[in-house]
Amino acid sequence: MGKIISLLNHKGGVGKTTSAINIGAGLVELGKRVLLIDLDPQANLTLSLGISRQKYSIYEAVRGESELVPYVVREGFDVVTSNLDLSGAEMELINEAGREFILRELFEPIRDEYDYIIIDCPPSLGLLTLNALTSSDYVFIPLQTEFLALQGLTKIKQVIDKVRFRLNKKLEIGGVIATMYDHRKVLNRDVVETIKKYFGKKVFNTLIRDNVALAEAPAQRKDIFSYQKSSNGAKDYLSLCKEIIERVDNYDMTVRTIRKVQS
Repeated sequence: MGKIISLLNHKGGVGKTTSAINIGAGLVELGKRVLLIDLDPQANLTLSLGISRQKYSIYEAVRGESELVPYVVREGFDVVTSNLDLSGAEMELINEAGREFILRELFEPIRDEYDYIIIDCPPSLGLLTLNALTSSDYVFIPLQTEFLALQGLTKIKQVIDKVRFRLNKKLEIGGVIATMYDHRKVLNRDVVETIKKYFGKKVFNTLIRDNVALAEAPAQRKDIFSYQKSSNGAKDYLSLCKEIIERVDNYDMTVRTIRKVQS
């Protein structure tokens, strides 16, 4: 059964969509089958991969007008697209029974088709984000290594804890991703140390370096591996993906061991 991962940060400009795209592409490079979900009404993930408006997007799916209809980027790499219509979804669904579980139900028929389903959450903590967290196994938090990016971390953790307590017992903070890192800047190094003090071993060892190719790739409508595979951006995201696979595998093994002991 595929693992579902939400990338969440209610602050914009922290590398969330860039990470969603390139983690997905990196996992494909490592032989995994990946589905990306663009859950952001701004549709930056969809636009960054050069996908035109589709007849069926995530908007139609959450409204119950269609199933999830993936767009095939290449073999093993699919995307459920978004568009601006999604901005009205939260108001339209507010009176729906079981509105927090709509996305979870949509995943059930296709979950076994993928190794990883990665959700690019909107930069807010509304109903769409709540749906993502309710359906996910893990949350990854991308954090720009700047002072202002640290603000609001407590709120994010509170939201995750509430979802775990009330709606999704299996939800875990799977990792924190430090992005736009420049080792020459004292501030960047200090922020990484602060993040590690707050999240401990949850922080991934791989630091995503500030790299111009990562900014250029969306303009070419490509992920970093299709655009410039030899770049530091590609090297960093491939290293991060190896960490993700190892961390998820180790966590699953631990859970199975605990369940075996308890039984």
